Amino acid sequence: MKIILLENVRKVGSIGEVIDVKRGFARNYLISKKKALYASKENIKEVEKLKAELNKKDIEKRNDAKVIEEKVRNKDFTIKKLATENKELYGSVKPTEISKIIKDEIDIYINPSMIQPVNDIKSLGNYKVILNLHSEVQTNINIKVISQEEN
Repeated sequence: MKIILLENVRKVGSIGEVIDVKRGFARNYLISKKKALYASKENIKEVEKLKAELNKKDIEKRNDAKVIEEKVRNKDFTIKKLATENKELYGSVKPTEISKIIKDEIDIYINPSMIQPVNDIKSLGNYKVILNLHSEVQTNINIKVISQEEN
């Protein structure tokens, strides 16, 4: 399915590009998240007119992402979870929990969809987590999972 990108998307393309992607990816992700439009003649003309404005917005988003990256780069965050005697967690640490911890500690909201743990966090210990803040801005944080002592 041919679509026109309205913003830079990592490993897909850049603003104004007409690309061919799978129908499900186009409909369920790119178009529903307003990252792309169907590639009709009218839409192509419309995007050509808006291209400068879209580039300006993308630069603003990238600059905002760089500011956030400076604040969180290589920071350590601690999460307390219930664990068994052999250090396995009851459940796992999800991106929504990581987002909440970042918001609580340094008052910066990071969308859980931007948070990508390198490994599943299912036991106590230290973990590296990648934050995809923008298609061109990526940083790492460290998550330390410690046992939550039952009172």
